[in-house]
Amino acid sequence: MEKSEILKQVNDIFIDVLDNEDIVLTYETTADDVEDWDSLNHIQLVVAVEKKFKIRFTSQEIQSWKNVGEMLDCIASKNA
Repeated sequence: MEKSEILKQVNDIFIDVLDNEDIVLTYETTADDVEDWDSLNHIQLVVAVEKKFKIRFTSQEIQSWKNVGEMLDCIASKNA
């Protein structure tokens, strides 16, 4: 799956979980850039992404992400 397609699907998950139609993610987006993306919502986002892509992340992987691009890289590597 192309990273641009993964980004679109992850963006849709963020819109749904955070209930904000205005979210537009980029590879450089961080939690500081998105209103309501706090630690509690982060867990919900990760679970929703895992369900959507039928994958599981380790806590080490999740903690290593510095931006959306690193999350997408991780998704892509598990879907290869």
